[in-house]
Amino acid sequence: MADERTFVIVGASLTGAKAAETLRAEGFTGKIVLIGEETERPYERPPLSKDHLHGKEGAREKAFVHEPGWYTANDVDLRLATRATHLDVANKFVTLDGVEELHYDKLLLATGSRVRTLDVPGASLPGVRYLRTLDESDALLSHLKTAANVVIVGAGWIGLETAAAARHHGANVTVVELAALPLQRVLGDEVASVYADLHRAHGVEFRFGTSVASFRGTTALEAVVINNGPEIPADLVVVGVGIQPNTELAVDGGLSVDNGILVDASLRTSAPDIYAAGDVVNLDHPLLGSRIRVEHWANALNGGKAAARALLGAEVTYDRVPYFFSDQYDLGMEYSGYATDYDRVVFRGDPTVKDGKAPEFIAFWVKDGRVLAGMNANVWDVTDPIQALIRAGYDGKTVDLTKLADPDVPLDQLLHD
Repeated sequence: MADERTFVIVGASLTGAKAAETLRAEGFTGKIVLIGEETERPYERPPLSKDHLHGKEGAREKAFVHEPGWYTANDVDLRLATRATHLDVANKFVTLDGVEELHYDKLLLATGSRVRTLDVPGASLPGVRYLRTLDESDALLSHLKTAANVVIVGAGWIGLETAAAARHHGANVTVVELAALPLQRVLGDEVASVYADLHRAHGVEFRFGTSVASFRGTTALEAVVINNGPEIPADLVVVGVGIQPNTELAVDGGLSVDNGILVDASLRTSAPDIYAAGDVVNLDHPLLGSRIRVEHWANALNGGKAAARALLGAEVTYDRVPYFFSDQYDLGMEYSGYATDYDRVVFRGDPTVKDGKAPEFIAFWVKDGRVLAGMNANVWDVTDPIQALIRAGYDGKTVDLTKLADPDVPLDQLLHD
């Protein structure tokens, strides 16, 4: 008997595309409608601030999740440049562009997030840019090729990766950041200092403890006016001050929302037959024992797959260790875990930037002898044992910190001591 059900996915993103792919791979033969506001088919975001922004050949095309013909070949009704404007939970339909009412049997919200913007004088001047979409990355790449003085507002991951791209293209780069170090909130002082030293070694100037008062210019951007020093010449500004979840549709439908759409460990929302995944989700994480909203690529990739299985009725427990990666100059890193409350950072290897060269090390964030997070920098093929240590740490197991710091002790041996 033919499956007459309709599964609707709002969000033609990596999360949404992987959910559609998994539904077909798991044998679902009903109707799949994938709705996206952008004009581009689903793509991955990491290349937008990495390879594509450096101008690497072929990087733009590699960003797409599937080939153009995949959606037709797999009978996925991909509707681009389309916005879901209303959610009727009682009658199980979403309204598209304020007109079409689309029925669903199961609904996945993968609405993602959007950039936080600066509301200061001059914010609408040409030359003040943000980076979230492929179109924005295209425009930024074009501008970087000619920019002489680039100011980055915000020393988070996007800000620092963009700073590295701007230096690659030969621009003078100044980073304006309210905190005392880049990535300080995420990494803490010890590891954040590594990134500060790395960027300085590549000619980046930091203005810490600083905020933007305004952008100056007449018809085009000329300078950034800051709150505690001389203005900074700029013909290009990239603002990277974080993102916020797109919860408007969920709020419209009466779903429980608090810094994202609230879901349980099976990615179920507070409404029947509605699931959510990706950036927009505030997950009751069974491993961490707390709620968390993860804004990174791996969560989009794996959350979409897990949500698809949940839509099909499988017993799903989404307890993956949070993971992300970053490439800046000659430093590649992978970070696993989640550490906001720790008592020390244990280094395996020397984290010092020497003669402008990135170091090789692993950093562990530890609480009462338990590993809560780990970051491998220019050290590869260690993610699995690091994540095993993190899972054990959250399960209450401690490790010998002297051995944790010793590169001669295999990581997987630490759990057997």
